[in-house]
Amino acid sequence: MPRAIISPSVLASDFGQLTAECKRMIKGGAEWLHMDVMDGHFVPNITMGAPILSCVSKSVPGIFMDCHMMVAEPEKWVNDIADAGGSLYTFHHEATSDPLSLIDAIHERKMKAGVAISPDTPSTAITDEVAEAADMLLVMTVYPGRGGQKFIDRCVPKVTELRARFPDKDIEVDGGVGPKTIGVCADAGSNVIVAGTAIFGAENPEQVIAMLKSTVNDAQARIAKK
Repeated sequence: MPRAIISPSVLASDFGQLTAECKRMIKGGAEWLHMDVMDGHFVPNITMGAPILSCVSKSVPGIFMDCHMMVAEPEKWVNDIADAGGSLYTFHHEATSDPLSLIDAIHERKMKAGVAISPDTPSTAITDEVAEAADMLLVMTVYPGRGGQKFIDRCVPKVTELRARFPDKDIEVDGGVGPKTIGVCADAGSNVIVAGTAIFGAENPEQVIAMLKSTVNDAQARIAKK
């Protein structure tokens, strides 16, 4: 299985200190930073866009921006996010009718491509062809659009199904993930963990990041012994 990666969601950060918050997470052991881009159309909320990502990229050299595009027309923003320094461009399966062409466009701009599914979308909606073309699959464990929601347990079997089909693929979970819910995510086969409030709101973010990563590593070790 691919290695454990922790990607703190900056949606839970202090946006007034965004650069400092990103640096704090990296110092605490995070490899990626999860950047939630919302357009007010695909989801009923507006967050950050390419100009803000560009500022972060310039202020935090080497940052891996895991860009979660909760937007209605993901094809429109590939170039802007690439120019802003995006490292991974994850679009929602529900937002496009031609995921393969979109993945090609993302790769042409030297970014990794991710495909996300919302809680009501079955994992089988991601075809083998799309999954093989993508670099990462994202299973939402809350409804996209706002932070602080409760983890939806019924989404976990989708992780299990995708891991069985794609044993070598990065599979990310996002929404309500923290110390109390990381176990079921890790046991299901997720290796990229997005956590917001659980990390940014912790007194010791380093300990939370280490705990999340350790839980994934332990789960992988158990799975490997089977």
